[in-house]
Amino acid sequence: MERIKSFTINHDILMPGFYISRVDGDITTYDMRTRRPNMGNYMSDLTMHSVEHMFATYIRNSEIADDVVYFGPMGCQTGFYLLIRNADDKQVFEITKKVLQEILDHEGPVFGASAVECGNYRNLELAAAKEECRTYLEVLKKQTNMEFTYPQ
Repeated sequence: MERIKSFTINHDILMPGFYISRVDGDITTYDMRTRRPNMGNYMSDLTMHSVEHMFATYIRNSEIADDVVYFGPMGCQTGFYLLIRNADDKQVFEITKKVLQEILDHEGPVFGASAVECGNYRNLELAAAKEECRTYLEVLKKQTNMEFTYPQ
């Protein structure tokens, strides 16, 4: 059986950053790697869930809202996938940084934090989302790989 693309990446050398995971027609999948894989430092469910609510809401209200296909956490708890149609990679990177800053500046409750809106609404905390986004934004501010390729 053919291996899926994400299993062909050497996770032993993968560092936090913003990568193009794959391109399928007009849809680009971005690997928003917030943590180093296999190092024992994983996001909690609370953190992943909180970032998901905040980032998904802000990106779906950004200038590329109509092209957002999906945003959600990786099962390995080391990052998120962002799928964008008709992507301009550098624009998506800049909007990602903008969204992270919007989360850091957010005051009030986590978006969708009610029983009507979410199936596990008690598992949300703005402070957890902000901590993850603050750390990741600092990584992206230092990123020099503007081709967004995985390390070899």
